[in-house]
Amino acid sequence: MRPMRVEDLDAVMVVERRAYPWPWSIGIFRDCLFAGYPAWVLLEGGAFIGHGVLSVAADEAHVLNVCVDPARQGRGHGRILLRAMVQAARGRGACRVFLEVRPSNPAAIALYQDEGFNEIGRRPRYYPADNNGREDAIVMAMELLGD
Repeated sequence: MRPMRVEDLDAVMVVERRAYPWPWSIGIFRDCLFAGYPAWVLLEGGAFIGHGVLSVAADEAHVLNVCVDPARQGRGHGRILLRAMVQAARGRGACRVFLEVRPSNPAAIALYQDEGFNEIGRRPRYYPADNNGREDAIVMAMELLGD
């Protein structure tokens, strides 16, 4: 794993498009990098297999994007990315970390719960869904206690 760079964005987009029916645009990634958001790429044998983007402001962090190539999911790569983001949030003085997840993504929900995140609410109609519909987001948070 290493910090994401602008020159990585074409490869990041390949993974993003494989993983999500409504992927982020390259412009969103570029804006996050230019804004100085911590972002990482996960590599295996030189191949891009995942990425993550975090925002940190004041004492709160927000996991904006965690993505692992579908062909490599279920092998702990998402956990590696998530743990790195939580550690980065802690290192930047955050007291809590938030994220949103689709209710239709039970594997991600299970990972987040296993890593210490708890559901704190819902955002109605947050995500795009099939047939021009919308899907709620489960809002989860983790308190970062001092070590």
